[in-house]
Amino acid sequence: MTTPLTTPFSASSTAAEVLAGVDLTGRRAVVTGGASGIGVETARALAGAGAAVTLAVRDAAAGDRTADDIRATSGAGDVSVARLDLADPSSVAAFTSAWEGPLHILVNNAGVMAAPETRTPQGWELQFATNHLGHFALTTGLHRALAAADGARVVSVSSSAHLRSPVVFEDIHFRERAYEPWAAYGQSKTANVLFAVAAAARWVDDGILVNSLMPGGIRTRLQRHVSDEELERMRARVGAGAPDWKTPEQGAATSALLAASPLLAGVSGRYFEDCNEAAHAEPGAARGVAPYALDPEAAALLWQVSLDTLAA
Repeated sequence: MTTPLTTPFSASSTAAEVLAGVDLTGRRAVVTGGASGIGVETARALAGAGAAVTLAVRDAAAGDRTADDIRATSGAGDVSVARLDLADPSSVAAFTSAWEGPLHILVNNAGVMAAPETRTPQGWELQFATNHLGHFALTTGLHRALAAADGARVVSVSSSAHLRSPVVFEDIHFRERAYEPWAAYGQSKTANVLFAVAAAARWVDDGILVNSLMPGGIRTRLQRHVSDEELERMRARVGAGAPDWKTPEQGAATSALLAASPLLAGVSGRYFEDCNEAAHAEPGAARGVAPYALDPEAAALLWQVSLDTLAA
């Protein structure tokens, strides 16, 4: 691994601070899960910098309320809402087929965390289906629009939970092994990193930059399946000096950095946390990136498995 890339920003930086002075006029952006949590603040920062932002959300009414709020607080007029259910391939296909023209920024932000065992009608484990397969189908379905943008950026929101599990290719959907919510979440977040690695390599000639990130610990609806006690135990894993919970504005900073900062021009296929590229994680660590999440062979295998799964 090369020397990790650093920026002037840190864990305490906000999305607005990261994009201060950046002009995104004429750029079009999509933020999945843009009606809640850090998705709202990512969309707000992009809109505030001049981008035309589409909130891709399951709940259109919540999206409309969020769009009104972003317009009111950012002064941005071009904020729209489109329905997208990442766990439903037909919904993803409808979104991609309806998109017209270039797409400059795609922030794959939506997700589900530590959910009880749930399967889609196709029999896919819900967290893998939503967090990875849905975003895989969305991004590959929008490839032509991204390539037409001449310098598009794709942001894959992962988590330090990827350290909990590689992608278990022998049994991705827990058909043979016992279901464990955090293992399922962890492998879906590893898949988010591997997707960035594979897409960065495949799409380099299209000028598309693809990076992944850990946003930090932020209290949002993402944790609705997790008790307060479990959340505190998670923070304790970081050890002494564990950081305070980030605000949503701070949690969106790394997403905003990867989506639009000139500091990342030409950078692709890397994993960031706290607005800086992460080092390789030491065994047992709660920070950094697992080497298995950056493995190009695993990334290529996941790409093919994803294509095969969605085509079945």
